[in-house]
Amino acid sequence: MKKFLLYILGIFILTISVAVILDGLYTCVFMQSRNRGKIENVFNSKPQKYDVVILGSSRANNHFVSQMFEDKGLKTFNYGMSGGHLFEASLMLKLMIERKYEIKNIILEADLNLSSEKESEGVTVKFLPYIHNSEMIKEHFKNDAYFNELYYIPFYRYLKYDSKIGFRETFFTLMHKKTNALDNLGYYPLEKHKNGNMKNNIVNLNPLPHNKYYEEIKNICKKNNINFIAVMTPMCENVVGMNYFDKVKKAYPEIHNYENTVIENKYFSSCGHMTDEGARLFTARIIKDFFNKG
Repeated sequence: MKKFLLYILGIFILTISVAVILDGLYTCVFMQSRNRGKIENVFNSKPQKYDVVILGSSRANNHFVSQMFEDKGLKTFNYGMSGGHLFEASLMLKLMIERKYEIKNIILEADLNLSSEKESEGVTVKFLPYIHNSEMIKEHFKNDAYFNELYYIPFYRYLKYDSKIGFRETFFTLMHKKTNALDNLGYYPLEKHKNGNMKNNIVNLNPLPHNKYYEEIKNICKKNNINFIAVMTPMCENVVGMNYFDKVKKAYPEIHNYENTVIENKYFSSCGHMTDEGARLFTARIIKDFFNKG
């Protein structure tokens, strides 16, 4: 019996030791990455100075043409993340502040994402390799149902989210295999597709009266003397339930409503995402309204 217990103890110690070693190796690889995505690019960067930083979901990523701001002499990067929610946008801004970024203006796409405080698992997990190396990331996840397992059990986060930060992603990161996430200063242009979904129904969508992560972003900007510009971005002319944007304006009067700036279907790749041509029309209007004064 004693030998059996010692054997079990040995297996347990070996398993923990292997998990600790693998956790350290995987994390070390991610700590060297800068060209796979926007999160690791910020985490592993030196302090930056920006005139304009863009945050939000794909409706930020696909709608704000960074180069057009640059052409006006405004150093800009689009940190919008496809599939992301305000949970991730807030954490991205916290990470920038932790990395001592100096930012003059934040443009936040705040419209459909105001209806939820949920995290986007596909985006959120990409912060997890750094949870032991960033106080901001650790604190942001503190209320997560799986926080204790993710934080205290070595290698658990890499196993649980293997498809996103497991062996394949670690290998590509180690090989410095670049993605297109950082191309075009973070802006991702879309083309017109014949089979694009040009119908959308948002009748049942309602903005939360006090979205926690929207308020976090607004307060971080105030605390750090960053000019905060929150905008609603366009949707195509076939949307049912466009009074959602009126609800947003009522709940958050400071958010600028640009949902009807571009409406013709020819400027949309899908009902919620403009083509490059539409994005350029929209970006030109934003620059004119906020950056051509004085």
